Amino acid sequence: MRKLAALVISGLMVVAVAACGSGSDDDQGTSASSATVATKFGEVTVPAEPKRVVALGWGDAETALALGDQPIGASDWLAFGGEGVGPWAAGKYQQAPKLINTLEPQYEQIAALKPDLILDVKSSGKQDRYDTLKAIAPTVGVPAGGDAYKTNWKQQTEMIAAALGRVEQGRQLIADTEGKFAAAKSKHPDFDGKTITLGARTSEGYGAYVSGTGRVAFVERLGFRNNPAVEAKATSDFSVPVSRENLGMLDADLTVMTPIGVPASQITGDPLFRAVPSVKAGRSVVFDDKTISSAFATDTVLSVGYALEKVVPLFATALKSNG
Repeated sequence: MRKLAALVISGLMVVAVAACGSGSDDDQGTSASSATVATKFGEVTVPAEPKRVVALGWGDAETALALGDQPIGASDWLAFGGEGVGPWAAGKYQQAPKLINTLEPQYEQIAALKPDLILDVKSSGKQDRYDTLKAIAPTVGVPAGGDAYKTNWKQQTEMIAAALGRVEQGRQLIADTEGKFAAAKSKHPDFDGKTITLGARTSEGYGAYVSGTGRVAFVERLGFRNNPAVEAKATSDFSVPVSRENLGMLDADLTVMTPIGVPASQITGDPLFRAVPSVKAGRSVVFDDKTISSAFATDTVLSVGYALEKVVPLFATALKSNG
């Protein structure tokens, strides 16, 4: 990683020397209007009105799109394909971005795009990743406490809006989204105080999400409480593993499951899962529509509204079930 960072830095020095001889008077005067954004790594100074934004964090690209920016490079965390965003962001790109790998981004490709701002607001928060990115361009990394993809949609919107110089737009987007949550909660007082498990099954097995993650924050805003049995096992990670022999841990007033990289039938067809009391009673939801589960997982200012529209009725129906 150090060798790669050195290569990136040396390449940028050439670009910087060339830029010194070709910048306009307007370019020289932007520093007075630059923005400062607080991150886990300290305050980051961003040039005024960045024009070449690369958005690498989970949902950073569609947040930038919501604010009216056009990222030239982006990461497709949920393998949407095409422009790398969900249907709730369809049509917002004027030109498709260069897609960059997620966990291990191609730093040379990023440098070749000559960005003046890199967004990595919702990511691992690893120091070596940040150090390599900031050698390419000013990088807005995770906020304090945002390690392991725990940056929520509101923080993400605030930070990216600040970096882009579009603070008022960010505030309006947040207010509109909070209004949608308030309306959904008001319509469903039966959610208030109910326990919920938000689980997943991958090729490696079962797991459940803990507080501090986007999925849990979403349901907490609706009045639910995350499963205390899951919270008791919480670590600094965004989820806890659940063995098949201990699937009873998923029991709650409502159990919601997401298949990740496996068909939903691997959950619904599992006799041990069907034996979980809440599942047996019919108070469970297993997402079999990838668009819905992706909206729920993406947790951005754009996807949240779509998710509210789709998942809240599913939750309400399941809670009313008597098996």
